[in-house]
Amino acid sequence: MNIALVGYGKMGKAIERIAQERGHDIVLKIATANRHEFTAENLQRADVVIEFTNPEVAKENVEICLKAGVPVVCGSTGWNEGLSHAEYTAVENKTAFLWASNFSVGVNLFFELNKQLARLMNDHGEYNVNVEETHHTQKKDAPSGTAITIAEGILDHLERKTRWTKETEEKPEDIAIVAHRIENIPGTHVVKYTSDIDDIEITHTAHNREGFAKGAVLAAEFVAGKQGVFTMKDVLGLNRMFEGK
Repeated sequence: MNIALVGYGKMGKAIERIAQERGHDIVLKIATANRHEFTAENLQRADVVIEFTNPEVAKENVEICLKAGVPVVCGSTGWNEGLSHAEYTAVENKTAFLWASNFSVGVNLFFELNKQLARLMNDHGEYNVNVEETHHTQKKDAPSGTAITIAEGILDHLERKTRWTKETEEKPEDIAIVAHRIENIPGTHVVKYTSDIDDIEITHTAHNREGFAKGAVLAAEFVAGKQGVFTMKDVLGLNRMFEGK
């Protein structure tokens, strides 16, 4: 499979190494210095694009790739307001789009565990819940896209909570997301339910970027040649596993 990388920082380099280990070819690498090579003609040499940049340019990058008719796997976070337009563009151009706040297999299993725990907590109103995340200081968005996905998973299944807020709860129905930025931390996410009697806590700790990079390559393998909008649940078969599909 031929892969184009849009964004060639630490994550792009990790993706490149894993993709090559899995027998794929990197036919295009776009960074700030060679932005002029980011053309439809060059993109069309690839079977799929993997985009990892930043929220300021992700929407434009994804649109360029989709309009070139090339499937896109996107891991840039912090541009949620543009995702619905990207999905529409993918369908309009008869190609594929897959966005994830986190590509790690472990994190996606954690997302499902988080939802199951939230369902169980509906009958136990004495517990309050918050989300805490810690990342390296180079991460630009706070809270992280992963933390927001976790909070939204709770909101979908815990009836007494209606919105997430940054840092502190303003009302009892809020879920606070507390974000920390510390050097050399790939990513740690904690969901904590607290009561006067005890606490229940689930944690995912990434040790390096390997899990994110491998998941992105798995997603690229999945969407190549497809049309439509997909998620990591499709890639990992979690719909069948957790929802009986």
